[in-house]
Amino acid sequence: MTSPRVEINLGKIQANARYLVRRLGARRISVTGVTKAVCGHPDVAEAMLEGGVTGLADARIKNVVRMRQAGITCPISMIRAPLLSEMEDVINSCDTSYNTEMATILKLGVAANKQGTSHGVILMVEMGDMREGILQENLNDFAARVIATPGVALEGIAANFACMDNVAPTSDDIARLSGLADQVEGACGPVVDLVSGGGSANLPWALGDVSTGRVDNLRLGEAILLGTDPVTGHPITGLHTDAFTLFAEVIETSRKPSPVPTMSIAPELGMLNLVRNDDLRARTILAVGQQDTDAGGLMFPPGTAFIGATSDHTVVDSAKAAVPVGSEMKMGMNYSALMRAMSAPDVAKIVHGKQKMNGSAKDREAHPFLTLV
Repeated sequence: MTSPRVEINLGKIQANARYLVRRLGARRISVTGVTKAVCGHPDVAEAMLEGGVTGLADARIKNVVRMRQAGITCPISMIRAPLLSEMEDVINSCDTSYNTEMATILKLGVAANKQGTSHGVILMVEMGDMREGILQENLNDFAARVIATPGVALEGIAANFACMDNVAPTSDDIARLSGLADQVEGACGPVVDLVSGGGSANLPWALGDVSTGRVDNLRLGEAILLGTDPVTGHPITGLHTDAFTLFAEVIETSRKPSPVPTMSIAPELGMLNLVRNDDLRARTILAVGQQDTDAGGLMFPPGTAFIGATSDHTVVDSAKAAVPVGSEMKMGMNYSALMRAMSAPDVAKIVHGKQKMNGSAKDREAHPFLTLV
């Protein structure tokens, strides 16, 4: 079988989505499935939908187009601010988009008017993550300008947490976001239909026993795909953590001495490190590297330790047991490793599980490593 490859268990993705949809639904919170880490893979998107998510979201228009061409018709949002060079495609393929710049919203309105339609706008508010967001003190005026813009319709507000600062939101943060929704409606009327409180980092709060306020939506990617909390990296109780598995072939295995103790520079750390000097160890080289995934985000079998990686090689310490050349090593992935592997053209994607849709011929031609079993 082709190597390296990512094997995808659709049943586990569907089960994760269903579990979260059920738990959050009891709190009156809907779930939007985020597909950006899998490059809008249509079968993964379909598994999320079969698990009950109310819509999908992605950060790149080519991923959205890929899903549309595969026959997915559910609401899809652009969660990264649309590029001015992609206005027509965004209007064609996305029902809504998350925005922070009036110049972008004006262009969306013009493009929507040309196509005889209206485009939904959700305003991203700065809540402390310091990535994208409208300052809270400017939100009312900004919302009023959106409402007055032809071709677009204000549908709600949203926030990001733990994307840049890796700090999970508190109940006070969520209460503040709810207050902002009330504030906008006090100034502009009943225009806030959606209050999207963030992503997978919000789950400890959302599944707790505190008030959800006006937050009625979460955008979930990592929790559905990997079953992990993005802040701690810990598994989330009740979710599968092995829906995605990376396989790579062994191309060399031998016992080698560690280098003589010396001082070496680690460029990525900018500091001196002392190289260990162990006895002869079984070193295994895998035919996968930084060009294929984030090697530092791989999880290896017990008894195997990561040593390092270059563009096309990953070296691991397999302790005293040599791994045969030509065999494969099975690895788990964190979110960064998954995202890189799914976007790498030389990493095959093998899908397991019942599917409603097998993708169009055009989609297969554009993605030759997509295999269904």
